[in-house]
Amino acid sequence: MGKQNNKSFSKFLVLWTGEWISSMGSGLTAFALGVYVYQMTGTAASVALVTLCAFLPSILLSPIGGVLADRFDRRLMMITGDLCSAFGLVFLLFIMLLGDPPVWQICLGVAFSSIFVSLLEPAYKATITDLLTEEQFAKASGLVQLAASSKYLLSPLIAGVLLGYMDIKAVLIIDISTFVVTMLAVLVVKKNLQAEFPAKTRQSFARELKEGWDTLVSVKGVLQLTVILSLVTFYMGFLQTLFTPLLLPFTDTQTLGTVESVSAIGMLIGSLFIGMFSIKGQYAKVLAVSLGFAGGFFALVGLTTNLYFIAAAGLLFFAALPFINTCADVLIRKNIAAEAQGRAWGIIGILSQLGYVTAYAVAGVLADHVFNPLLRSGGSLASSVGKVLGTGEGRGIGLLFIVCGLLVVIVAVIVPKIKSIRALEQQH
Repeated sequence: MGKQNNKSFSKFLVLWTGEWISSMGSGLTAFALGVYVYQMTGTAASVALVTLCAFLPSILLSPIGGVLADRFDRRLMMITGDLCSAFGLVFLLFIMLLGDPPVWQICLGVAFSSIFVSLLEPAYKATITDLLTEEQFAKASGLVQLAASSKYLLSPLIAGVLLGYMDIKAVLIIDISTFVVTMLAVLVVKKNLQAEFPAKTRQSFARELKEGWDTLVSVKGVLQLTVILSLVTFYMGFLQTLFTPLLLPFTDTQTLGTVESVSAIGMLIGSLFIGMFSIKGQYAKVLAVSLGFAGGFFALVGLTTNLYFIAAAGLLFFAALPFINTCADVLIRKNIAAEAQGRAWGIIGILSQLGYVTAYAVAGVLADHVFNPLLRSGGSLASSVGKVLGTGEGRGIGLLFIVCGLLVVIVAVIVPKIKSIRALEQQH
């Protein structure tokens, strides 16, 4: 049995390596496209539009990808998603070879690529369940998060160096080539892992989407965990959106980039720790403790203008995230039937990622029209809270971070009292 488990984990590592390389390639393109569009248009709005087009389709369509992952061979779905996603990049390369394309054409290319990512993600997550035992879920989750964090830590650094020697077209070619590696990895796993599907009557997409939702809510605690994941992405969206206006009033862009990179290393450290040592049971307890730490460190980011303090607090916040994600991931994965994993992860994907969308929509409004005015000179809280946090542009965002962090701590205190989440430890 041990040999079989080791063999299965080896197959997972082959699959994970392919997806990690693909993720790195996607990170290269994301960074290079941001620079390219900004240099071409000179507007942040254009960059935001391209980012939105690359983000929303994969989220909105992930439930459909989940249904397909339960209908068809999941390895075949991954290959199809990777291959068709690459066509979007080929389109971008083609239009750039003809000259500087308008922004709408770039949006079309990244949106097309994102549509087929929605086929890939649910199938990838469901395949992990197919390959591994419950004891291996936590370690695998840590490695998956490690690959995801590398996209934001390593890819921008590598892309920045590459763009010093080559143009965006060369970066696109590198990204396209990573899809070949990914497909080879999936084919290796597919060759040794036959897909098994229960005999069932083929139903409509709407019915199977409903089954995915029913699966999600049928096990008490899973929906609550999904809400917690949405909360995490919501605060991640706040950090992504407001970190720059928080720091730029009292530092320069180079220092801002350094603080961001140092902070994000925390996710790498947390993922590496889980990948190496795993988490042995008590997932609900570890989830609650990690949430408490994450909320506390999020609040500390807004407490001061000391850059070393902010970088340290940011690093510890990001280090807590993999523990939250891993515990939720394992508890959900253990309590959903294998044949329903694709549909369930599709629904979970769209619900959890909506936290980002919500944060992008409200963060700027809250910062500019509610919190920043409170701590400007003459503001309502300038003479009280301002004596502790300081006054001026950006300090209201610091107050917003503190409020948000304390709310997360409150959630962390409540989580262990939720019987349905505690019960997931015993259910199978």
